[in-house]
Amino acid sequence: MTHLAEKLSPPITKMIRFDHTHVMLTFHRFQTETAPARKQAIANTICLALEIHAQLEEEIFYPALAQVASDNDALKKAKPEHDEMRRLIAELRGMTPDLPAFDRTLQALMRDVIHHVADEETLLLPAAELLLKDRLCELGAQMTKRRLALAGPRIGEITSNTAKAMPGMTLMLAGTLLAGAYLVKRAFAPRETQA
Repeated sequence: MTHLAEKLSPPITKMIRFDHTHVMLTFHRFQTETAPARKQAIANTICLALEIHAQLEEEIFYPALAQVASDNDALKKAKPEHDEMRRLIAELRGMTPDLPAFDRTLQALMRDVIHHVADEETLLLPAAELLLKDRLCELGAQMTKRRLALAGPRIGEITSNTAKAMPGMTLMLAGTLLAGAYLVKRAFAPRETQA
């Protein structure tokens, strides 16, 4: 990873907080009387964002934090909490949005997410900012590169769900974020050498 990419990358803790905010804002668009197609798009957006976020944390953030705080209780329970979220996501994906169980399952998922986010934002992220302060941008650059690899093949799905779940001004924001992601990807791409 280049030193320039590390300097340009936001700290990993800010990226994690951004992911949390994205999922919470998406969930706030959900209401029981929402049209089924929009409910499905909202749920798909949340589920995919959580899957990518959990994988990024498990591959990059948790191992780095475990190196300096292996006895942290919140860190020990983070992966099992992700596993429970994955179980609820699988359950949700097996339902149609017109079923009452769909609403209950999405709400149960979000209760778990809210609890998990509270632990991360009050315990894990402050610990990381203290114990990993010299590595936060390096880890952020790693997370950005890995996020692009995970989300890239699913960009059509992400765009479609975002358009259905969050019409209007949110689409402009999504376009801006996608353009930014493209520019970041180009910054991380290896340069071809000329002979």
